[in-house]
Amino acid sequence: MTRSSGSFGGAMAGAMLALLLGLLAAIAAPSPAPAQAPPGVLIAAQIAEPKSLDPQVVTALNDFRILVNIYDGLVRYRPGSLEIAPALAEAWTISDDGLTYTFTLRENVRFHDGTPVDAAAVVFTFERMLDPDHPHADTGPFPLAFFFDKLAAVDALDPRTVRFTLSEPFAPFLSNLAYPTALIVSPAAVRARGRDFGRHPVGSGPFRFADWQPNRRVMLEADPDYWDGPPGLDKVVFRPVTDTATRVAEMLSGGVDLMVEVPPDAVATFAADPDYRLYQAAGPHLWFLILNLREGPLADPRVRRAVNLAIDRQALVRDVLQGTAEVATGAVPAAFAWAHDPDLPPWPHDPAAARRLLEEAGAVGAELTFYVTRGGSGMLSPVAMAAAIQADLAAIGLQVRIESFEWNAYLARVNAGLAGQADMAEMAWMTNDPDTLPFLALRSDAVPDQGGFNSGYYDSAEADRLIAAARRTADREERAALYRQLQRQLRKDMPWAPVASWKQNAVTTDRVEGFALEPSFLLRLKDVVKR
Repeated sequence: MTRSSGSFGGAMAGAMLALLLGLLAAIAAPSPAPAQAPPGVLIAAQIAEPKSLDPQVVTALNDFRILVNIYDGLVRYRPGSLEIAPALAEAWTISDDGLTYTFTLRENVRFHDGTPVDAAAVVFTFERMLDPDHPHADTGPFPLAFFFDKLAAVDALDPRTVRFTLSEPFAPFLSNLAYPTALIVSPAAVRARGRDFGRHPVGSGPFRFADWQPNRRVMLEADPDYWDGPPGLDKVVFRPVTDTATRVAEMLSGGVDLMVEVPPDAVATFAADPDYRLYQAAGPHLWFLILNLREGPLADPRVRRAVNLAIDRQALVRDVLQGTAEVATGAVPAAFAWAHDPDLPPWPHDPAAARRLLEEAGAVGAELTFYVTRGGSGMLSPVAMAAAIQADLAAIGLQVRIESFEWNAYLARVNAGLAGQADMAEMAWMTNDPDTLPFLALRSDAVPDQGGFNSGYYDSAEADRLIAAARRTADREERAALYRQLQRQLRKDMPWAPVASWKQNAVTTDRVEGFALEPSFLLRLKDVVKR
């Protein structure tokens, strides 16, 4: 028995030793490198699954970053700026009264399905978005049709000439034509696919749509016959990687070649590593809290003021965002230097004053529901930001309950309006003109049940007047004065709590060349090369 027991013990010890040596060898051996895409194939890590690839249907930058590689507009932003440059239109004229824009299209441009990019296609694109009686208006909804609400008519004068007639002068018109909402779609493809067009997009851009595997990838292939020259890549694969830590790990392991929206705690890592190229640039971005003015504690302006005074914006930018953003002062980001109000100071951090306001309003101990997304376009570490804001508000006596959602589910809830749901919600916008954000999200008649994004139900006749006047004014200095007045009015009424403006960023491997960030926050990949 004793020997038998000893023999069993010796065998066990030998087996254990062999197992331990095997484990040590496995640990010592280098891990197999992840499969890397070959030269000419770029893998881009996006922050979320796209909602649709129909440019007239979507609102999120996440989707727009794909769309601008599939489609073209009449005009586009000049590289490195928000100035307007030709695209499908090689030239245009504007009438003296500012009501008529006439565009001349390039010759012999075709959609990826072989049909012509002509004036009729331009008319189709805008009419299905703006005319509820259009036979393909049911392919919507078209939430950013607001961009073109001053359009009275769009006419094809001949195959290469299209005329836009406005009901009144509209200063942001050309800028809005450069925005992804105005990308031109193939009428034949829309007619064939109907509401399913967004899953099978057809444009005239540098890359053709290849496939979409939900929650895995969207793949594009180069169009060698692109009118502006063939792309430098053979294929682009957009992968949704919603978790920031996973996105960083994929980048570090070689699973992706390009990552947008680098989390703040990873910026220094990539900046110091010669195997990567970190890109950073200022842009017209605003991260803010929408406040529910219709009901609940925040309907009281004293409570809204208390919330604004309680938030320690400097600490958020310094500690949570680690210097990758700047403190925001109002609804017009500082990137629009000509329209921003430099004399409007940031909100001070004054918890004592905030507490006094709550006491005066009888709101100490009030409960607030705070909607938070786990990630999304320009959302700047949204969970960590929310936790810090929750702590700031707890310090003045507000009990904040956070409810978090995946990005597309989050947008569906917030865009439907906060009434009956929440007291405040995070939001971020990247815009092309100072008009865009106030017009779409602050006008009294832009509430969700009328198709807008005024989810907090702000209602100010003076703000409405200033927004409308700035849209009609062609003179830039006059527009700037109106926007500065608007920023002061918003500081008085406090429909939002502006927090930060992001310095956008991205990182690529050192195999990627020709990449550049754009002030528009779009991701144009035509001239990118991967060795």
